[in-house]
Amino acid sequence: MTTKQCIFCSMAKDPVHPSPIYRDDRVFVVKDIKPKAPVHLLIIPNMHLNSLAYIGPGQVPIMGHMFVVAEEMARREGVTLSGFRLSLNQGQDSGQEIDHLHLHLLAGRRLQGMG
Repeated sequence: MTTKQCIFCSMAKDPVHPSPIYRDDRVFVVKDIKPKAPVHLLIIPNMHLNSLAYIGPGQVPIMGHMFVVAEEMARREGVTLSGFRLSLNQGQDSGQEIDHLHLHLLAGRRLQGMG
């Protein structure tokens, strides 16, 4: 998928797009349209990165920033103390549906184990 066809790139480039609940110069956050938990947010870098397979040392700052924003969003949603899960799907077999790296924040109820 090219960045011209990427829905997340379109959202990143539109400063007045109605969906983001958070936006800064590096990332934006939206509610997942098919939530798997009462709180299901996507932390998405503005820069198009297909997946972790394309991450190198130059992307360390943006990756770290995504986790800082995730904690801020958990605090805003009131789930920091009760707990939340961060998940990043890598590739088709993991369930990655959009070829633009993004971090899932899930919370709001007791989540099932991963194993």
